[in-house]
Parts: sequence; structure tokens; C-alpha cells
Amino acid sequence: MIPFHTLEQKSKKGAAVGQECMSGLEWESQQVFLAVLRSGSLSGASKLLGIAQATARRRLDHLEQTLGLSLFTRTPSGLTPTSGAQRLIDHVEAMDLAAQAFSRAASAETSVDHGTVRLTCGELLGVEVLPALLRNFHYDHPGLKLELSIGDALEDIARLQSDIAVRLMRPMEADIVVRRVGSLRIGVHSSAECLERYGEPVSLTSLRQRPLIGPDRRSADLRRLVDAGLCEADQHFAIATDHHLAQLAALKAGLGFGLCPIPIARNHGLIHVLPDSFGFEVEVWIAMHSDLRKIKRIAKAFEVVGEELHHYLRSNAH
Repeated sequence: MIPFHTLEQKSKKGAAVGQECMSGLEWESQQVFLAVLRSGSLSGASKLLGIAQATARRRLDHLEQTLGLSLFTRTPSGLTPTSGAQRLIDHVEAMDLAAQAFSRAASAETSVDHGTVRLTCGELLGVEVLPALLRNFHYDHPGLKLELSIGDALEDIARLQSDIAVRLMRPMEADIVVRRVGSLRIGVHSSAECLERYGEPVSLTSLRQRPLIGPDRRSADLRRLVDAGLCEADQHFAIATDHHLAQLAALKAGLGFGLCPIPIARNHGLIHVLPDSFGFEVEVWIAMHSDLRKIKRIAKAFEVVGEELHHYLRSNAH
């Protein structure tokens, strides 16, 4: 591997000077570093940032000179971060999140119709429910940009990684506003084809003898099933996946029996199995950082999403 930059580590004295300068490093130079990390090349970084490649190279050179270390080496697959660069990745990612949060908070401060609101939500609600609930809000505020972060990894609202979070458990971070919007009823479901092939189970015991769809490596999901009485800790799942959308797809494909929120299952024509002997509810919460109440567009989005979720859950309670 040929070093992308041939700067050698400075002397201890030089390194100390570099450390003193770190607090004064321009964010634009660090943005280039982050963009190269994400794209793997200077040309990719320049496209991400909308700047000339020569400008990106100059800013990266300046960053390396100030730090006193080489950040990348050139490989056949692109630019690879050095060990020194890898130690900085978490820090520059955190700065990027803070910069995004600052921009969201500062943009269109007095207006509901402009700026950005970032919402985070789990897979099933985020894909199957939330977009439809945002329709009228989106139509009423066409100039507002809505960022939807969909996934089961929890973005940190206390650190302003997202403005509004929809969670299936009470958020416990400090300095946040929370609202319980209702509960979601969960039951066992299958497709008509699956029932025709395997027969309808008459008890949980007989259900466990049929092909089940369940978690793969997510122990928290398995514990929930065990606590609810659906299965034992050593249950064999014919289809095992930690992705809830993949579990839903497996149910729709007739691959087995599995859990699904009742209103979502109903929308897809799935059949509720053992409705009188098994089922449980999960609470649905909405949360945002307390400081964001001062920002009209975020406060309004929090109110609308909360009301829409509350109405949806109440109307689908049975």
C-alpha cells in the first residue's frame, strides 16, 4: 500500500502543538475527512459536499498537517483510513450529528412550514403505519422536510440524533418529553395457505408443533415471546429473522405462524390464530427533547404524530 500522504509523525513537541490546535480545526476540513470515510475517495467526498476535488484535497491536507498524522492510505478499493484515523471516527461522527441537530434547530425557527423534522421509528410502525399518518401533515406543510429514520436501532433523542421518536417502550433518557399514545395489540397470525397446509392449531401446545416464525439472534425478542407464553427458551423457529418486516413477509408468504400487530395483519389479509387464548399488548410512546418544544415545527409535528397515533391505536384496539 502506498501512503496517500507521506507525512511522518511529528516530534513529541510537534504532536503537542497539533493537539493544542485540534480545538481550532475548521469543521469544513473535518467534513472532508468524514466524507472520504463514507465515500472511499476524494472524488466521492467532493460530490457529497458539493465542492471541487482540489478543494477537498486541500482541506484534507490541512487537517493532516494540523493533526500531524496521515489519515488515509491508497488501496485498490479506494482510500482506507489509517489506525490514527480510525481513532477519530467516533468523534467526527458525533460532531456531524451535532451539526445536523444544530441546523435543524436553527433553520426556520419561527415557521412550521420550513425547515426539517427528523422522526425515528421501528420497522413495522415506521413502514406500515407512520407514512399514512403523516399524509395530512405533509399536505398542510409542503415546505417542511420530513426525515424518516426507520429501524429498530434506537436513535438517541437526548443527544438530538432525532427530533421525535416513536418507541414501543417508555423512553428513559434525561431531559425529554414523553407521551403515551396508546397500546398495540399483538397476536399470532398466518396466511390462509398456511392454515390450509398445516391445519389450525387449537392450543399453544399444538401451535408449537407447527412451523413458527420468530427471532434469530435478538435475545430481547425471544424473551418477550417466552414471557408471553408463546414458546420455550429453546424453541425451534422454522423461519428465524430479527427483522420484523422480514417476519411479516414470511407470514404473508405462508411460511409459518408468527406474531404480528393485529391491525397490520388485518390490512394484509392474515388470519388471527388462537385469538381467545393468546395475545398481549405493547405500549406505544412518543418522545422529544424538552428544548425542542420551543421550535414550532417540531412541537407541531410532535402534537400531530401523537394525535394521529392515538387515534390509530384507539380505532384498532379490538
